[in-house]
Amino acid sequence: MTTAATPRTATPTDALPRRRTALDWRIRFGVLSLIWGFSFLLIKVGTQGYAPFQVTLGRLVFGTAVLAAAMALKRERLPRGARTWAHLTVAAFLLNALPFSLFAYSELTIPSTLAGICNATSPLWGMALSLVALSEDRPTRRRVAGLGIGFLGVLTVLGAWQGFHGLDATGTVMALMASLSYPIGWIYVRRTLAGSGHSHLSMTGAQLLLASVQLALVTPLFTSLPDHFPLVPLLAIAALGTLGTGLALLIQYGLVAEVGPTTAQMVTYFIPVIATGAGVAILGESLAWSTPVGAAIILAGAALTQAKGRR
Repeated sequence: MTTAATPRTATPTDALPRRRTALDWRIRFGVLSLIWGFSFLLIKVGTQGYAPFQVTLGRLVFGTAVLAAAMALKRERLPRGARTWAHLTVAAFLLNALPFSLFAYSELTIPSTLAGICNATSPLWGMALSLVALSEDRPTRRRVAGLGIGFLGVLTVLGAWQGFHGLDATGTVMALMASLSYPIGWIYVRRTLAGSGHSHLSMTGAQLLLASVQLALVTPLFTSLPDHFPLVPLLAIAALGTLGTGLALLIQYGLVAEVGPTTAQMVTYFIPVIATGAGVAILGESLAWSTPVGAAIILAGAALTQAKGRR
């Protein structure tokens, strides 16, 4: 999920060799956009039958299983070294355990459409943080303007002129904090794990494994074992993990290897559109005019923050 602005999880390698696969990259790009766009709907359905921590734990377990299978097929091993595992533990918390849990909790009280749009603020947070934490990222007028435009879009989505009337503040803040956690994690990975020499698949497999362990330790402390296991929410969690986490990461890395991170990260701008359409069409969520307008402003600002200045 690439630069600090648009992550789903970390790729601690600096560069991946370019390669081509039988399936055109545009098709895989569209599939990835659909999978991640529908993830917010799946989270909402999952929380209708299970506690948020249980949804997140199931998501991580299913996602880890997919990456473990991919590692077995490619005969790759988990990375070695205490330092690497220590940094991966932090990355697992910032890029998986924390944001996945925050999104799950946020959708108890806010629509999946709003959660998907909040996720689109990650490039804005990433740009703002990189200016402070990464000395090589220099601000330009275009990127600063994009940052301002993007947050203007956030205020539009939230209905600031109405005093945020009817908005669940707690759920919205959780979704925004989840989006903030991604670029924080990416900056951490960039500073500590870039150029480690391990493959992206083994590093991410280890990261998801550690995130699963973290949730396995936390979930029993805050939830109890369900009396029954509703089928539809359970299937949603399974799809969220196998497709939205495991398979999506494999597709993403293939895109990065073939067309580069700049093109691959453009998937970020399709996610809120698909999440909004899915929430309205399938879940029947209401949609005020300010939501799509604000989302468009956010995406425009996010695109500007990723624009490269002239050399």
